[in-house]
Amino acid sequence: MRLEQRIINITDVVFGDNFGVEKGVLTIDKDALIEELLKNENVKEIKIDLAKPGEKTRIIPVKDVIEPRYTVEGTDGFAGVTREGAPHGEGIVNILKNAAVVTIGDIVGFQEGVIDMWGEGAKWTPFSQTYNIVVDITPIEGLSPHQHEEAARMTGLLASEIIGRAAKDAEIDETIVYEKGTMEEEAKKYPDLPKVIYAEMLISQGLLHASYIYGVDSAKILPTYLAPTEELDGAVISGNCVAACDKITTYQHQNNSVIKELFKLHGKEINFLGVVMVPELTTLTGKFVTRDMTVKLCHQMGADAVVVSEEGYGNPDTDLVMISAGLENIGIKTVLITDECAGWDGMSQPLADAKKEAIAVVSTGNVSHVVVLEKADRVLGDVEAIANLAGGWDGSYNPEDGSLRCELNAVIGATSEIGFHNATIELV
Repeated sequence: MRLEQRIINITDVVFGDNFGVEKGVLTIDKDALIEELLKNENVKEIKIDLAKPGEKTRIIPVKDVIEPRYTVEGTDGFAGVTREGAPHGEGIVNILKNAAVVTIGDIVGFQEGVIDMWGEGAKWTPFSQTYNIVVDITPIEGLSPHQHEEAARMTGLLASEIIGRAAKDAEIDETIVYEKGTMEEEAKKYPDLPKVIYAEMLISQGLLHASYIYGVDSAKILPTYLAPTEELDGAVISGNCVAACDKITTYQHQNNSVIKELFKLHGKEINFLGVVMVPELTTLTGKFVTRDMTVKLCHQMGADAVVVSEEGYGNPDTDLVMISAGLENIGIKTVLITDECAGWDGMSQPLADAKKEAIAVVSTGNVSHVVVLEKADRVLGDVEAIANLAGGWDGSYNPEDGSLRCELNAVIGATSEIGFHNATIELV
């Protein structure tokens, strides 16, 4: 499969009377965008604002972040969700790099996140560096929680498609090609390179804890193989509002750092076989089935090594170490990527489970680390929502000085377990 990504570097975003890009400046017709988004019968009101790097702007509570794109050749949009179509992963896509659709609003539950565009908060979220088109969604009254969540999710995806049209005729700054043949073809080309699979765990636990593969709730599938270009092309989207620090937004799926890094090594140090999408289920029986099917798939595909990334923490820690043990016990070397829930002082047990076979672990940071976020000049959303975010509490917001005191839990992307974040590791 061959995926050609044509990059258009965005250096500013403004409102105007059309959609387009000129010399790096993305213009958005706000009125036309709102008009199209209000065609969703479950949406009552839409507000659109812009948030740019360096501004003292706070965005809260965030549901999802999506990268706007335009498909030149191939399956456009989000197949199985916003439109029908053949699988993603092949073709040509124009990408508005550094632009992002950020959805906010009252999103049913309590676990959304915060993005600060400046200061201490900006250090922790990668989305402080994107030019954000903030879509504030008010659904109609009387929706069920599932209808409410779907209205917000679909609005964000459609907004990214509409804005993505601006990339159609824009000047291309860079072209990146991701290409890989069948497993048989790649094995013949690289017979002496170790065969590596990426097992990507996905939150799959119901309302506000869902992920979708071609529109199918991952809780309803067994571990499934994807060609790595499929995820980079929109096959996987976020439907979850778990702890903001390590939820994988749709934007992060579109730019999965692990997949990109393995592609860099493919044909040089490794033979990258592909991706196994692994649902994180809540029942013990489900966890055993998921482990066994993941191990079987990796073994049958001939893997010598597997990289496993987690989404979330707590009970998914069990899935993580069970999969590691299952693979190691049949001779497949395993590397785990996870964050830690180690308490404010960093001294608590980092994972909820442990096994002796989990011996190669990459940490993406401590979700419990406390930060103080100074007063914003402008808030998009509701600053008092911090009290209901994972990582926040009643009293996190100080109305006297406008500051927030919260754990990294509350900051979007702060400890991303696919490596799409700003944190670095210091070896001591």
